[in-house]
Amino acid sequence: MMKLLNKRNIILILILLAVVFPFINQNQYYLHILTLAFIWTIAVYGLNLLAGFTGYLSLAHGGFFAIGAYGLGLLTVKGGLGFWLSFLLAPLITMAIGLVIGLFALRTKEHFFAIYTLCVGYIIYLVIDKWESLTEGVRGLIGIPAPEPIGPITFTTPIAQYYLTLVIFLLVVLIIYRIVHSLTGRTFIAIRNSEELALSLGISTKKNKLLSFVLSTFFAGLAGAMYAGFIRFIGPEIAYTTITFDLLTYMIVGGIGTLAGPIVGTFLILILSQNLQFLQDYRMLIFGPLLTLLIIFSPRGIVGFILLHYSNWKTKKRMTIPKDQVKEG
Repeated sequence: MMKLLNKRNIILILILLAVVFPFINQNQYYLHILTLAFIWTIAVYGLNLLAGFTGYLSLAHGGFFAIGAYGLGLLTVKGGLGFWLSFLLAPLITMAIGLVIGLFALRTKEHFFAIYTLCVGYIIYLVIDKWESLTEGVRGLIGIPAPEPIGPITFTTPIAQYYLTLVIFLLVVLIIYRIVHSLTGRTFIAIRNSEELALSLGISTKKNKLLSFVLSTFFAGLAGAMYAGFIRFIGPEIAYTTITFDLLTYMIVGGIGTLAGPIVGTFLILILSQNLQFLQDYRMLIFGPLLTLLIIFSPRGIVGFILLHYSNWKTKKRMTIPKDQVKEG
């Protein structure tokens, strides 16, 4: 049984469940929630790449998410460009802005970096909120078009949008997996573990930190563009710092610095939030203490906790000598 439940089979089972879910449950509300979960998970993966694997906590991620969303919205609504061209340009624009910001932000370290990016995120929010001639300010940007058909395939129904988001989500997970297990990913981890040691080994920490920062903004911008194309209405609130802290919560709960953590944390909290809606604002009385306990007893989140105990179990299993192998002396 344990051989059947290896990592590869579990992943295939989860993908199969995601593919057949619209046929099992045709409730459009649940499709909407799962589609949003895929989008938010992509944003969390970007944050996790920088904070979890490189060791630099960015608090401007909500701002980059908003840049991607407004990038697509402005290019389609005011620029008159097609959806797919705008969808490709939005994360690239976010990445370009992230490159400029990263050149200055990465001159700082640790909590100074976090404070600097927090200020950057709030400035992005103010620009979106106050630049009414461009962003429409508090009125929001309406009329964002739905994804254009690709040949005979249309994306006007909730099921079609669900599958489109699922495909992009799976591609992002695959790309993140390849990055983390590449030489570049190992370089990020080396910087996280000890930047001084990485420098002594000849690693260009400045270049690699900037690369990690730019990649994280790309995935945030991609998630923002997907959000704008799905919701089709955006306002300044998507750039507010609460979005960043929501993404941070998803990452910490699921498991910072793990590949499965963003999925587990995002889906778990979003599903719990929907089931606890009857509590309204009192939901935080439940989430707050649970999050505190999780940080105290399992700093690497749910996935980190499982991996740690699984590793300990395998170690004990290897150290245990079966009785039938013990030779009589």
